Amino acid sequence: MATQASTAELVAALRRIDGKAEIVAGEIVVMSPTGDLPSRGAAAIYRSLWDYERRTRSGRAYADNTGFLVDLPHRTSFSPDASFYVGPPAGAKFLQGAPVFAAEVRSEDDYGPGALRAMAQKRADYFAAGTRVVWDIDVLREGLIHVYRAEAPAAPAAPAAPAAPAVYRRGELAEAAPALPGWTFPVDDLFE
Repeated sequence: MATQASTAELVAALRRIDGKAEIVAGEIVVMSPTGDLPSRGAAAIYRSLWDYERRTRSGRAYADNTGFLVDLPHRTSFSPDASFYVGPPAGAKFLQGAPVFAAEVRSEDDYGPGALRAMAQKRADYFAAGTRVVWDIDVLREGLIHVYRAEAPAAPAAPAAPAAPAVYRRGELAEAAPALPGWTFPVDDLFE
């Protein structure tokens, strides 16, 4: 784990990045820009979260490239494609703590065994930081939303295997319970 001074330096450096990045394993990981379909899909999710925020007043919706600072042994920040947060506002600073809901929309390079391992590790990091639901969204190949939920911690002697995700297809309404009670999102909206 990075020392306190090096963590502060990394966070300061992250603020100066022109584009999307996260702090993982003590390094700033810059992410490539997103293409048409993934970007529009993330925007559709954000718009729906914004409506949910206005209706419920239970937290705040955030668009792509919002920084969330966390304190994990090998991760200091997240920058989901769309998210919902229930912590205090942070003004111009990064938000403290993980969102309750995070949407990760796959880009062109988010396929194959290495990408799948990295995405599984990132989901585990989200859950370790307190996120309750993570969506893995495939708009480029299969048109699916995989909904992963944080499980109750297992006893150390018998760790539980991750639960299989719920899968939503075109023509269906995806959900994010228990993080966002009563919120649904039409999978078809990813493609408009």
